[in-house]
Amino acid sequence: MSVIVYGSINTDLIAYTTHLPRKGETLLGDTYFMALGGKGANQAVSASKLGAKVNMVGHVGNDTFGNEVINQLNYYGVDTKNIEVVKNQGSGLAVISVDDNGDNTIIVLSGANMEFDQLDVDRTETLFDDAKVLLLQLEVPVEADLAIARAAYKRGIKVILDPAPAATLPDELYDVVDIITPNEVEIEMMVGIKPDSREDIVEAANMLHHRGVNTVIVTLGSEGVFCLEGSKRTFMPTFEVDAIDTVGSGDAFNGGLAVAISEGKSIEDALVWGSAAGALSTTRSGAAGAMPDRKELMKFIANNE
Repeated sequence: MSVIVYGSINTDLIAYTTHLPRKGETLLGDTYFMALGGKGANQAVSASKLGAKVNMVGHVGNDTFGNEVINQLNYYGVDTKNIEVVKNQGSGLAVISVDDNGDNTIIVLSGANMEFDQLDVDRTETLFDDAKVLLLQLEVPVEADLAIARAAYKRGIKVILDPAPAATLPDELYDVVDIITPNEVEIEMMVGIKPDSREDIVEAANMLHHRGVNTVIVTLGSEGVFCLEGSKRTFMPTFEVDAIDTVGSGDAFNGGLAVAISEGKSIEDALVWGSAAGALSTTRSGAAGAMPDRKELMKFIANNE
């Protein structure tokens, strides 16, 4: 059975400099590289590399960037037939500067990612017969997430929402989401409680649960993961690795979680898969290219039981 990912597809242009430019300053950079990005695309790659049949639904522009990201998604085994190429917008682009201290500035140009109409819902619905999970994020119009989540929820497909980047959500969206996966910043934005203690985390998760979401998973970085499933509470410590780059680790987590859920695994096993995928992704640079494959994940979990 497949995982559907509806979401953003970007090209990341990353420039490395000794320091970040001041107003009016022109710098000669050290090096740069171009990579597949966008939370939707990253999560699609994560799920595909872990063995799921993944269908990506989204938008790119009719330009060089759009052609290249589709080629990269295909390379990672993601089905791109339902990615629409639009003519009136450029492809999504993130322009990133990174200095020698690891500090960065990011300009995101959403472009074609902000396109949405009923045809997007129709194209997604054609994939429902073979789908177990729909994975969503917030780098597309929230009305798109809501419409597509409603359609999937009615068909009994598990809807997982990664509420990133942090935003205030309409009440109706909570009613059609089965699993929500905020980090500490995002859950504070949604409920107004800073999760500084376990009691705070439980209280914040309960607030989201009372809005209609059955399973609330709060990712806590180096502190691990908290899951509230109905009335059941689970704190899971993080896997210990030598992390060098945390970019995309949240996307790796959501990809691992979605694949495990699509295979009918328990929420406890799904948390292990997501946490392991996220941890492994931090041991190498980049986002999509840093996602672990299934063999690597299984070996890592077996060695860390």
